[in-house]
Amino acid sequence: MADAGYLTIGKVVSKLQEQYPDLSVSKVRYLEDEGLLTPSRTPGGYRLYSARDIQRLETILYLQKSRFLPLSVIKDELDGKKGNTDSAPEEGTEVTSDPIDPTLSVSPEAERELHPIDRIPEVAGVPISLVRKLADCSIIKLVKSPAGRDLVRGSDLRLIRACNELARFGIEPKNLRQYLAAANREIPMFEQALASLSRHQGETPDERRLRREVALDRMLTLTGVVRGSIMRRELIDE
Repeated sequence: MADAGYLTIGKVVSKLQEQYPDLSVSKVRYLEDEGLLTPSRTPGGYRLYSARDIQRLETILYLQKSRFLPLSVIKDELDGKKGNTDSAPEEGTEVTSDPIDPTLSVSPEAERELHPIDRIPEVAGVPISLVRKLADCSIIKLVKSPAGRDLVRGSDLRLIRACNELARFGIEPKNLRQYLAAANREIPMFEQALASLSRHQGETPDERRLRREVALDRMLTLTGVVRGSIMRRELIDE
């Protein structure tokens, strides 16, 4: 058969969902629309994914979830690589690096969970006192468990680790309030930009949400470059 060894999109999703629970048919189709995947098609238009297509999809999911890279950067990296260098790590491989700083790396599992504040030294290598200060300054927001325990969002772990590193330079949580104020000033600008994204015909709510996430990631990367370049020019460059 011509399609021997190939999988349909539904079977690809079923194959990878154990490792990537958030994966859906809609997301795979979105990645295809963005030019990251180019599966074969049957005469009837059905998608057929080869082993190489599946490997590329695994790499995309790995880089997006474990390395926090936006899709535009992932596409550039994959299209620029040769041979088997674009393969995803073997199942069970621990993620120990981060595109910005290895000390800020957080596993996808830890990022999805709520962590008791008394376990933060073990989970993030950060003292509880710092987490309390960050919460007092509204840099992070603690969650109350049904039993009244303070819980830390896993999505805040990279932020907490970054603040811990800044403290070593003498930049304390109270000094970071200006970034909270700056973020609140920037939110309307980003909201307007996201609202301007036109809805694609036939797009599902999940696909639209994913497209907005990708757009926001890219805007945050670009505005970070602008901010960092201006500060470097004023502080370092002549």
